[in-house]
Amino acid sequence: MAQKTAEIFDDLFIFEMANNHQGDIEHGKRIIRAMADIARKRNIKAAVKLQYRNLDTFIHPDFRHDTKAKHISRFLSTELSKDQFGELVQEIKAQGLVSVCTPFDEESVQWIIDHEIEIIKVASCSADDWPLLDRIVGAGKPVIASTGGLQLLQIDNLITFLSHREVDFAILHCVGIYPSPNEVLNLRFIERLRKRYPEITFGYSGHEAPENLGPVLAATALGARIYERHVGVPTESITLNGYSMSPEETDAWVAAALEAKSICGSLEKTITPAESESLLSLKRGVFFLHPVSKGQLITREDVYFAMPCSPGQITSSDFGKFRAKFIASKNYEANEALFEKINTDEFHGLRSIIHEAKGLLSEAGVVLSPSAEIELSHHYGIERFREFGILIVNLINREYCKKIIVVFPGQHHPEQHHIKKEETFHVLSGVLDVTLNGIHRQLFPGDIVTIERGVKHAFWSKTGSIIEEVSTTHFRNDSFYTDETINALDPMQRKTIITEF
Repeated sequence: MAQKTAEIFDDLFIFEMANNHQGDIEHGKRIIRAMADIARKRNIKAAVKLQYRNLDTFIHPDFRHDTKAKHISRFLSTELSKDQFGELVQEIKAQGLVSVCTPFDEESVQWIIDHEIEIIKVASCSADDWPLLDRIVGAGKPVIASTGGLQLLQIDNLITFLSHREVDFAILHCVGIYPSPNEVLNLRFIERLRKRYPEITFGYSGHEAPENLGPVLAATALGARIYERHVGVPTESITLNGYSMSPEETDAWVAAALEAKSICGSLEKTITPAESESLLSLKRGVFFLHPVSKGQLITREDVYFAMPCSPGQITSSDFGKFRAKFIASKNYEANEALFEKINTDEFHGLRSIIHEAKGLLSEAGVVLSPSAEIELSHHYGIERFREFGILIVNLINREYCKKIIVVFPGQHHPEQHHIKKEETFHVLSGVLDVTLNGIHRQLFPGDIVTIERGVKHAFWSKTGSIIEEVSTTHFRNDSFYTDETINALDPMQRKTIITEF
């Protein structure tokens, strides 16, 4: 699935006003302004969400005045006209907030269009209301759908429906119990959804008690990037329900989410200078057991390991990894610290490439046979592999051929074409840039591109990418590069074969 979600979804806080305005326009504006104050104080991207119902058609005429029917009396007591809703929308926009609205009937979708509301929110009860969903996606606006009460297959159905309609959409995990106790929240389901659909933005719509900040911390840690809660402003005559937050409670909830986001950081491993310095103070340095002469190969029998380790000194970790490459550049005395330049050889360079490739494949969920043949293509020498080249896992080469290709972050494969072979790329992970006869395409997971015989093609990836290649039979001398310096090489001069992965 090559789903790209709109940037408007990233780290979006949605303040659900629902019926907390009590059908009172001025009170509704008071809530909007209170939420805008929080958004400015916390410097967040925030939205206020309304709910639209045309009660003349939404409620069956025989029940229009039935006060015993659940929800109907509440809907009737807080009823607003289309123009009155329009006033609230204008206040949301005037306060610099994103406008979001949940429609519960088809006519309300038209009101959303008329009011130029930016995002349509699908309530959990409408997430399988296909007539309404058809009308919603027809509006051409970004969609956020809650999934309270939906089984996994129903969520699969919803995501497939939205994907096929080519709308920008996001999904919220939600529990339709008001208020929700911790034991029913099942927040790890967010993690499963993210693994199942890695290209989709997921969030959390919470209904827990306002003072319960644990769920927003956990949801953030599990990858939620949209946060939704019911909010209101209590007065002498208005008491909030058990799952709606006052401005003070809302501010504390936002602060908790931001703190969790800061703690979680990014998917990239970062190491600060302070951390490096702290760990170095605990490492063992390499010291000589006895004098060693200049030019001598330094072996394990020549050294011992002890702390403290000085900056620039060879550590026990370095020595264990590169011990065969240390040649004394001067005379050393007993107990003197070893200071030498680390020179990695081809073996250690290849080993680091293989280890990283195994990590990338594992992260993408690609499992390989231990007997697979590994081929490193290094078009301008192994020393420039990280810049130009790819790692190929050769799986099958009969009348049909299958390979797994690993493109490392920042790596390019130079332009080439084939005469005998036709191939198809299926992107499994990452973003892949491809040129076909000079025409650029960007491919995302799930995208497929067929490269016919004679088509000049090059590809690269800023993020790193895993590709499945399916083709006709591969022939060793069937790759013709635009750069003649590559063509001048024997195929095995620009390849390294590794039989153990």
